[in-house]
Amino acid sequence: METPARACGIDFGTSNSTVGWARPGAPLLLALEDGKPTLPSAVFFNADEDSTHYGRAALHEYLEGYEGRLMRALKSLLGSSLIDGHTEVLGRALPFRALLASFIGELKARAEAQAGRSFEQAVLGRPVHFVDGDEAADRKAQDELEAIARGAGFREVSFQFEPIGAARHYEAGLEREELVLIADIGGGTADFSLLRLSPARLAREDRRDDLLGNAGVHIGGTDFDRALSLDCVMPLLGYRSRTRAGAELPSALFFQLATWHTINFAYTRQAWADLQQLYRGASARAALDRLSRLINQREGHWLALQVEEAKIALSHAHRAELDLDRLEPGLAHVIEREDYVRATQGLVEGVAATVDALLRASGVARERVDTVYFTGGGSAVPQLRARIAAELPGAKRVEGDLHGSIGAGLALEAARRYG
Repeated sequence: METPARACGIDFGTSNSTVGWARPGAPLLLALEDGKPTLPSAVFFNADEDSTHYGRAALHEYLEGYEGRLMRALKSLLGSSLIDGHTEVLGRALPFRALLASFIGELKARAEAQAGRSFEQAVLGRPVHFVDGDEAADRKAQDELEAIARGAGFREVSFQFEPIGAARHYEAGLEREELVLIADIGGGTADFSLLRLSPARLAREDRRDDLLGNAGVHIGGTDFDRALSLDCVMPLLGYRSRTRAGAELPSALFFQLATWHTINFAYTRQAWADLQQLYRGASARAALDRLSRLINQREGHWLALQVEEAKIALSHAHRAELDLDRLEPGLAHVIEREDYVRATQGLVEGVAATVDALLRASGVARERVDTVYFTGGGSAVPQLRARIAAELPGAKRVEGDLHGSIGAGLALEAARRYG
């Protein structure tokens, strides 16, 4: 490029977000926090200081023990009924749309501060499906995101599928044509695109003939967190234990605590009343004592972070140990890799079925696919990566920038669309 692009590309992710901007002789991704290109998709409303913090700073403030509300996995609100609701923050009702607008606006402001200029146009990444099997709801989710981005100050907004954004970044480094399955597994979705890529095709305006198929499913890294939490950690708090009458305890509260964007619902008066009702008839009183302590001290996000760290550790280690001293003095818990594989087997097979359906629908013989290109933090899960690769045993495996490929590709797409 001879001149900087007019527009930026935004990868608003469930777990992390990036902003890309194409300009001569410089990295495609802008530094958003502490010199890093990623900004964790988290907001903390600090009640002690009446302040708002984003990204790593939000997580730090929460873990330091300040009173307030932590919100993560913000993107999961899109396509859900929660988007029309609100949450209570520092004694005030905050609409979820305003929460998303706050975070998108923060991305814009940080990108502009780094670039030294304003951005009025942006290409936003979007999953292949915000909502599985419901085109009207999927379109509504994109419209919601567009309205939020415009409300944050962008005059022109367009969209590109996230795996295609990653494909543009990979294609820029190719020396010959390849048939590539882009496997983009983020915090909330697993998206796949089957594309013909080559140096010659990179400059084409119309790439419709190169796209042989798209498919996606609402399974991502946060679903692996939830499955690991429910199967290996929540039983320590009473999940799947029984009442003295022999019935299994209701599971709603445990699912709330195991799901990033619903953790705060476990702190409501109704949830506390439900817990007291459970306690009266429970047989596993020691486990419910831990649950009561967790809720009373509002440590749900802390526990979810311990589970997330264990998940990451189990991607390269055979066991992970959780320090759960906040729940009970001296309490520790070991999770073996085999436990993790068992807990997530259904999710892995759900993703594999999506890949199989895409290959069948495209009519492409599996042996013709040259490359599986992995991107997105969720693609680091070893059992998931191995299962996807098993669908295409003859294809080479390439790992992209797990957290940056999409934002970088969207930056190139923004330069192509807006100049």
